[in-house]
Amino acid sequence: MIGEHHDLVHELPEYRERIHELKTSNNHFSRLFDEYHEITKQAELAAAEVEPTTTSREEELKKRRLELKDELFKMLQG
Repeated sequence: MIGEHHDLVHELPEYRERIHELKTSNNHFSRLFDEYHEITKQAELAAAEVEPTTTSREEELKKRRLELKDELFKMLQG
């Protein structure tokens, strides 16, 4: 939706410190974090119709974002 922010800190504010810790100490987390934010940016631009895209591409972006969020969340809990 337009105006919604899906960056990881907004999605999981209770993990703010842990996110920062893992971004600086865990290369795998850092790569996934960067990919999550790139996918989020693309999905938000598509949803706002700033960048033309197909519905199926927008759904692919959202699905990948959810997969990344799930993996990052598991790492945050561990």
